[in-house]
Amino acid sequence: MVDSLKKPVFEELRPGIKVPAKETILTPRFYTTDFDEMARMDISPNEDELKAILEEFRADYNRHHFVRDAEFEQSWDHIDGDTRRLFVEFLERSCTAEFSGFLLYKELGRRLKDKNPLLAECFTLMSRDEARHSGFLNKALSDFNLTLDLGFLTKSRKYTFFKPKFIFYATYLSEKIGYWRYITIYRHLESHPENRVYPIFRFFENWCQDENRHGDFFDAMMRAQPQFLGDWKAKLWCRFFLLSVFATMYLNDVQRADFYQVLGLDAREYDKYVIEKTNETAGRVFPIVLDVDKPEFYDRLEVCIRNNTQLTEINNSNTPKFLQFFQKLPYYVSNGWQFLRLYLMKPVEVTSLEGSVR
Repeated sequence: MVDSLKKPVFEELRPGIKVPAKETILTPRFYTTDFDEMARMDISPNEDELKAILEEFRADYNRHHFVRDAEFEQSWDHIDGDTRRLFVEFLERSCTAEFSGFLLYKELGRRLKDKNPLLAECFTLMSRDEARHSGFLNKALSDFNLTLDLGFLTKSRKYTFFKPKFIFYATYLSEKIGYWRYITIYRHLESHPENRVYPIFRFFENWCQDENRHGDFFDAMMRAQPQFLGDWKAKLWCRFFLLSVFATMYLNDVQRADFYQVLGLDAREYDKYVIEKTNETAGRVFPIVLDVDKPEFYDRLEVCIRNNTQLTEINNSNTPKFLQFFQKLPYYVSNGWQFLRLYLMKPVEVTSLEGSVR
């Protein structure tokens, strides 16, 4: 990859404060939910496991981990051009995703405090972890002379309402896929230290354990609510969220393949491995998983990637906006068709829960 000779120029709210990336269907989202319904949930079928998870949260294994060391104390101007832009995009997306989790978990902890103390404390301690992650990432952005105004982000972002069961599906998968993303990069760079061009990746091993513990919490919560997993509607929703999470990651990462190339990774092979492991992990709680070994799965995602390339070219052209819509329409329709065909692919049945707790 050849970098441009100039440093990329980022739009700023004020000096050093980056304008947040434009919200799209592929950007990290902020969520809210029905707090009263969450508070009424019966956790007794899995209360002992949830108490054990709470003790792990209280132990706070990473309380001394997210501390910048001497390796950060240097100029990072040698990371320039396209590489610098890709790093800023990676740090911003990661910071925004972690901050989104912080806001949701913090609000759940506050709203549930008097109604369901055990759940409230779990959410509060997970918000602590997410705050550390987002703060660490935002500080890393400052090495590139930028930061995010997280207060501005809180007020300016649109919030998506999800019912509690959808929050569980989405956040469980988000935490588990985060684990596999971080640990895969960490293990790769442990074997190839020459590609670890920035010190944040040294922190990924402990970091991903936070993600894993959070995922285990949502796993235990879903198994305490068999209505979330045991009927035909649950299977349809599990398919939808698995596909949404996997497709979003694949389309985003292939679009930013140069970032992974800097780390010595092939974006497609990296994503296929992460998807395979996350799909396998999801099978421990979801009643179905996707057939990601079928070539059709990635063939259809590749069609979406080609469509998105065309959409970007149209968007960057001098064609009047009202005409661009008609130029883009066939590609939007094609993407929708690919997603529908992916959704209708026969899933892999894992087990029938029948109200039991595994």
